[in-house]
Amino acid sequence: MFPFLALLDSEHVDEELLLAVSRVAPVIAPGSTPESTIRYLLVEDSTSTDCNQIITFLDNGADKAIVPLSLAKSLLGTVPAHRLLLLLDVANVSAVSDSVRNAVSGVLLKTSSSDGFGLDVDLVHSVSRFFVGAAVHVLAPDLPTPSIISKLANIGASVVIPFSKLTLCSTSQKMISVADAFLAPIVSDRSDGLFPTVISSDPHGKRSLGLVYSSRESVAESIRTGKGVYHSRKHGLWRKGETSGATQDVVRIRVDCDTDALEFSVVQHGAGFCHLNRASCFGDLDGLAALERTLASRLVDAPEGSYTRRLFNDEELLRAKIMEEADELCRAKTKEEVAFEAADLIYFTLARCVAAGVSVKDIERSLDKKAMKINRRPGNAKQQWIPKNEPQKTELSRVEAPRASTSSSKAPLDRNGPIQMRTVDISVVSPEDRAKLLKRPVLRSDEMIAKVKPIVDNVRARGDSALRELTAKFDKAQLDTPLLLPPFYPLAPEAQRLDPAVRDAIDAAYSNVYKFHAAQIDGAPLVVETMPGVTCTRFARPIARVGLYVPGGTAVLPSTALMLGVPAQVAGCEKIVIATPPRADGSISPEVLYVAHKVGAHAILRAGGAQAVAALAYGTETVPKVDKIFGPGNQWVTAAKMLVQNDTDALVSIDMPAGPSEVLVIADDTCNPAFVAADLLSQAEHGIDSQVVLVASSLPGTMLAEVEEEVDKQAHALGRVDIVRESVAKSLIVKTQGPETAMEFSNDYAPEHLILHMRDAPAWVDHVKNAGSVFVGPYSPESCGDYASGTNHTLPTNGYARQFSGVNTQSFQKHITSQEVTMDGLQTLGPIVATLADCEGLQAHANAVRIRLGM
Repeated sequence: MFPFLALLDSEHVDEELLLAVSRVAPVIAPGSTPESTIRYLLVEDSTSTDCNQIITFLDNGADKAIVPLSLAKSLLGTVPAHRLLLLLDVANVSAVSDSVRNAVSGVLLKTSSSDGFGLDVDLVHSVSRFFVGAAVHVLAPDLPTPSIISKLANIGASVVIPFSKLTLCSTSQKMISVADAFLAPIVSDRSDGLFPTVISSDPHGKRSLGLVYSSRESVAESIRTGKGVYHSRKHGLWRKGETSGATQDVVRIRVDCDTDALEFSVVQHGAGFCHLNRASCFGDLDGLAALERTLASRLVDAPEGSYTRRLFNDEELLRAKIMEEADELCRAKTKEEVAFEAADLIYFTLARCVAAGVSVKDIERSLDKKAMKINRRPGNAKQQWIPKNEPQKTELSRVEAPRASTSSSKAPLDRNGPIQMRTVDISVVSPEDRAKLLKRPVLRSDEMIAKVKPIVDNVRARGDSALRELTAKFDKAQLDTPLLLPPFYPLAPEAQRLDPAVRDAIDAAYSNVYKFHAAQIDGAPLVVETMPGVTCTRFARPIARVGLYVPGGTAVLPSTALMLGVPAQVAGCEKIVIATPPRADGSISPEVLYVAHKVGAHAILRAGGAQAVAALAYGTETVPKVDKIFGPGNQWVTAAKMLVQNDTDALVSIDMPAGPSEVLVIADDTCNPAFVAADLLSQAEHGIDSQVVLVASSLPGTMLAEVEEEVDKQAHALGRVDIVRESVAKSLIVKTQGPETAMEFSNDYAPEHLILHMRDAPAWVDHVKNAGSVFVGPYSPESCGDYASGTNHTLPTNGYARQFSGVNTQSFQKHITSQEVTMDGLQTLGPIVATLADCEGLQAHANAVRIRLGM
């Protein structure tokens, strides 16, 4: 039982207060709340909300629904009792039948202010006897006192307090402190008034870390700050980790059944809770918690050549081991064999999770969410896992949203079967399932940012020394200096090895890209006379210093260097720094060197990953600090870019959020199936998380079958067939009735690349609302935009084409406005300005006008 619940009654909520409340009480709110919050949905009007909407809220994470009696009757037998509460006026309790009473887990009573709080306690007590064993909550008409909260708790009830009446400050006549409301029913049985407090580790399966004591003051401080604060019997208030660094983030504070002891669920940082530098005062971690900690440590510093390092570096090996151990577990017979094989499978599965930034807590959270679903799928096995003599029951046509992990988190692929996409007919899916089709993999940016932060901080603090160490660790290159200065070509030895055919191709691509981006330059100022004597101007200036991240190492990506370097050159940026990982011998690919020469780069930073981003953001002894960072990269690069752009000390911006590469192809009966398949595969080969969608616009079944046959045939001829097999298995064919529906789905999806294999394709470009770049007609493959047509290939992914443009010349410019007001102009404009300044109470603003006009 919670001492109180908080009723979220405002759209403008103090987030700090909401976080504090979420640590000690449920929140009644259908909207967004902190992830750890227990959320109740309050439905006051049965006419505006139906049963399906309530079930959807419960499926999407609401813990309980509070509903009127009329709705409760409709939900009986569909929603489990522990997920339902009744909303009742005190006068209507007798109208509740036994069937309804037994089908809910509690009641929320609405009382009127005329009753008076002193009388309500007895009334609530009688209601609680009617709802035997159920939770009883009271919606208070007036501000409850700690005494009232305590009395209600003594009869097993709690009070609902409007959020607007809660505060983190001291209790007043108008507001009650969150700490006072929480502590109201708690009574210490000790002479010193302290509360025994059990500390448990939230990420490690509620493992006990130790026993401490709390005072009312320390509990209030923990609620307010979200940090572990306790009471030392020797020294008074004790802020855990203040000197040792082993701090705690408090997730939840709970009262025991006798209301005389507390439990703090915390995320422990540093060496551990115990003063002996162990995780727990009761011994070190074991079981899954110990394995997770070991694997997380190995991910960072496992020695080269070790088996664990091989697993993290070789996705194919790890995938094969998971498939192997899953098969052996299925074949195990005895109890000992099952335990042995399950242990092996768990080891490799957890290695896969740690590599993807997924913790045991994340898995538990996912299990909890699945357990809360009201609507369930049949759970039938996929066709490739069903023995041929056992027919499969028909699966419900529910659509699964994409996941951030790769196919190793799902059933293993049939390596010998056809390479084929999933098919959905948009005309028969529900609105909810259609929304899932638009979703991309969930990117756990917060977890990745936590991983890259130590790297960023290391480079920021130690500069070139850290860069050299990290480059040796991640790229296996020993560098005397991380920075290369011009000339890059033709004097650099690497540049001498450039294939003439490649050089000519780069020259041609450079010419096209330069021509298109030069046409985008914002040159002449915009000058507008808004009224006589008032002239407003807008003019462009280049961003002075830019950093261009070009993925490299074993790969050769001169196209990215072109797509970023050319617009920077056209815009007139004063300093262009290209960052790219070196090869093992410390050299840079001759192709990238040649592009650096062509675009007039001022330096090349031989570093990759988060360390390169940090060097560009903060600068080092040799690396110049930049003002904006551009370029694609893996999740480490993306997380580092997100981290530094939010650091006001860095004063650096980035081009756009990044995600896996995407293509959406719209094809009708005029398409060439071989061309369509080739376009799909050109994106599928980027990586196993590539997002590939074919929208079939009234495409005949025979032609759709031809496309699928071509996908399978062409994929098997590719060198990256294993990558393509996985990405295609997660790819989608969406069948639509006509081009209008097809284009509507595309605009909702907002793809990075949109390819139109349609009748009169140029006419449909006017219908495109959201896309990174559009490829029109059968002879405009996406590859042309990637390399040499002239448009830029650095484009928004993950649906960000709704808000972002691809990189262009103006991405490297900023716009400044100016205004010139004459004396005559100020005579007209001045009184307007002074009036508005007076309206806002800014007298100095008004005075700046009046002193000129003698007003």
